[in-house]
Amino acid sequence: MDIKTFGIVGAGQMGNGIAQVAAMSGLEVIMSDIAAELVERGLETIKKNLQRGVEKGKMTVETMDGVLGRITASVDIKDMASADFVVEAATEHEPIKFQIFEDLDRICASHVILATNTSSIPIGRVAACTKRPDKIIGMHFMNPVPVMKLVEVIRGLATSDDTFKTTLDLAVRFGKTPAEANDYPGFIANRILMPMINEAVYCLYQDVGSREDIDTVMKLGANHPMGPLALADLIGLDTCLAIMETLFDGFKDSKYRPCPLLRKYVEAGWLGRKTGRGFYEYP
Repeated sequence: MDIKTFGIVGAGQMGNGIAQVAAMSGLEVIMSDIAAELVERGLETIKKNLQRGVEKGKMTVETMDGVLGRITASVDIKDMASADFVVEAATEHEPIKFQIFEDLDRICASHVILATNTSSIPIGRVAACTKRPDKIIGMHFMNPVPVMKLVEVIRGLATSDDTFKTTLDLAVRFGKTPAEANDYPGFIANRILMPMINEAVYCLYQDVGSREDIDTVMKLGANHPMGPLALADLIGLDTCLAIMETLFDGFKDSKYRPCPLLRKYVEAGWLGRKTGRGFYEYP
């Protein structure tokens, strides 16, 4: 499939990162969200990322301007009718994602592949919201998207070989390394990562150690670049909770039960870096 225009639904932390790497690969990009201020914030984040690249000598001002010039902002999902490939990067809640896919299925041409950046929701559930299950696939980018090389590619039961190959090729075009995962809750990355983060929260909850000591043990003892509690703050505690709930609902196994402290923080609005407070404070 000849992909010239790439659509991204969602201009948040993940969406603007995906839009950036797509535009840097030479594609025309339509980045959409439900409000103008959200899209503007996403564009500003992309601009700051690119400016850092210029300051470090990794790109020229002309290259930066070219990347920004390939991104079109939108507050109307109907603009995705012009896209050849669309990725949804909305918040990790099934009703929201399912509605987006119902809308995209109606708006986009029948040949267009619709991918989801979900970090845990089974692809088969997403595909069931459309009349093109063979063209539905998971394309799970890692955060921060411009930096992290991995993209999990997850095919549902009905995903065609052509859809899978096109998605793999697109990930490579974005400068990423694709890894195939089968369609189970959490896929590979979050089925391993989130229980670790959840167990770190249990360690804090049960006073096994302080937040600093828990993170230090994992950084220096397991050679992780970031401790699990700091990583949870970066990901967003609401996202961590949503993924743990998907794992628990999907497997009915008590090892995936979200820690009560994680739920308590989310209910208090302490979601991590994006709200200024999570397990750590961010003035």
